[in-house]
Amino acid sequence: MGPLNGLRVIELASIGPGPMCAMLLADLGADVLRIDRIEPSGLGVPVDKRFEVTGRSRRSVALDFKQAAGIDAALRLIDKADVLIEGWRPGVAERLGLGPAQCHARNPGLVYGRMTGFGQTGPLAHAAGHDLNYIALTGALHAIGGPGKPVPPLNLVGDYGGGALYLAFGLMAALFERSRSGQGQVVDAAMVDGAASLTAIFHGLLAAGRWNLDARAANLLDGGAPFYDTYETADGKHVSLGPLEPKFFAELAQRIGLDQRFVQKQYDTRLWPEMREAIAATLRSKTRDEWTALLEGTDVCYAPVLTLAEAPKHRQATERGAFVEVNGVVQPAPAPRFSRTQADMPRPPVAPGEHTRSVLAEAGFSAEQIIALHASGAAKSAREGA
Repeated sequence: MGPLNGLRVIELASIGPGPMCAMLLADLGADVLRIDRIEPSGLGVPVDKRFEVTGRSRRSVALDFKQAAGIDAALRLIDKADVLIEGWRPGVAERLGLGPAQCHARNPGLVYGRMTGFGQTGPLAHAAGHDLNYIALTGALHAIGGPGKPVPPLNLVGDYGGGALYLAFGLMAALFERSRSGQGQVVDAAMVDGAASLTAIFHGLLAAGRWNLDARAANLLDGGAPFYDTYETADGKHVSLGPLEPKFFAELAQRIGLDQRFVQKQYDTRLWPEMREAIAATLRSKTRDEWTALLEGTDVCYAPVLTLAEAPKHRQATERGAFVEVNGVVQPAPAPRFSRTQADMPRPPVAPGEHTRSVLAEAGFSAEQIIALHASGAAKSAREGA
């Protein structure tokens, strides 16, 4: 099921955006096979595999890339793939014999997706880093936060927004081009490139003289505008307001009793400090849920600030089935939605090597070859111990 049903994807195990991209493809029906190393790198945050939500809905083979037999087995699996996802430092795949040239020599139609922080080229290409470093280099981090220091926006902007989503988009574009040319190619997706692309609107505002570089929380969309910010309520929780348009702001003012002079001069920055104080004082008079009962669903552009635990229980989420429970773990449902090729329910994450024997057999390895690979340590099966 799903619009990507029939697409064969090899994921060379990595962390961060690579698994997220593979999850997005698997959610929409792609057959994703993760090749795990028998000796994992130890990178990332240690967590029980059943809680690794981004590892859902695929199969796993465990191979030893230090052995020629392990590399050969990986190449035989890649021979039948449409897409490969690789998230290592530049040059690592080539040294192992799994780089684009080696793979394309055997499978010319392969779309080879490369996910890095700084890209395959440039003076920082080989430097270590994480999401925070990549978005720092693009200007995105500088613009996020309050009047003090920049604030890490989780790892949504670099790893996932600028990384996983841009890699997935690039893979789909390359697959579309392959449908006409018959040829595969390399997709070089870098988090610095994707995160920079996400800042396009702000470069336009900067060029137009409408973005203040000297201070955070001083602009229209960064919390500087009192009508685009979050506010504390009587119970210590928070709500979000975003009535940027005058007609929406006028409705907010009418519903919460805000002075009309603020409506008449909504964009007069000289009034913003007083306007903020007035809105803050008003919103502190009721609890978050009381304001939700009064404002949610109207045109004041309002939403309560929910916790990760609260979000799946909100009526909008429950009505649309935006979250699902898989083996006792609540998690986001596949997105986006399709009118004809609806995605299946996600399958739980698997242990490294859980499908080694069955996948190798599907790839044409004989029973004797599979036994030999396990005996030599070039392959490992999670539940069979060999």
